[in-house]
Amino acid sequence: MPMINVNPNEYASFYEDYVNLATAHFTSLVLGLEEQLNTVKLYFDGFPTNKEEFRYEVGKWTPKDIVQHLIDAERIFAYRSLRIARNDKTPLPGFDENSYVDMVEANKRSLASLVGEFIIVRKATITLFQNFSEEQLQRFGTASNASVSVRALGCIILGHTLHHLNVITTRYLDIK
Repeated sequence: MPMINVNPNEYASFYEDYVNLATAHFTSLVLGLEEQLNTVKLYFDGFPTNKEEFRYEVGKWTPKDIVQHLIDAERIFAYRSLRIARNDKTPLPGFDENSYVDMVEANKRSLASLVGEFIIVRKATITLFQNFSEEQLQRFGTASNASVSVRALGCIILGHTLHHLNVITTRYLDIK
């Protein structure tokens, strides 16, 4: 299993918080992805129904929106990982997460269906990262106008999910 060993030159500074969260909580990308999958399942099991579409401020996302955002972002980060691991040198564009959330209508779905989709996407991400060689994990490409390694993208996936679970806990569930 690849250990998480990411250097600051492997990602843009705007991803630093995500990478720091990942490296503080996990020692292996694949084991971290697997462990976090179980954490997400448990986190949303029994989630308060009255909080599923709650907004702590006008214009903020609901927990359902956040789960859909996690799904979309993970797909994009995994796709970037695949392209870069395969030594594709094409610069990959960024994405506007707000417009994605606006277009998907997550609040018309059940939270269970969103979590189910997250689980499917995460299982695909786990399989993808299980099959990267150490050399592939260290490959660099360009995404969002910045240089990034495949292993940094794995950390970004982990840290991004942790970040949003923390936001839900503190802003939506009022747990400090």
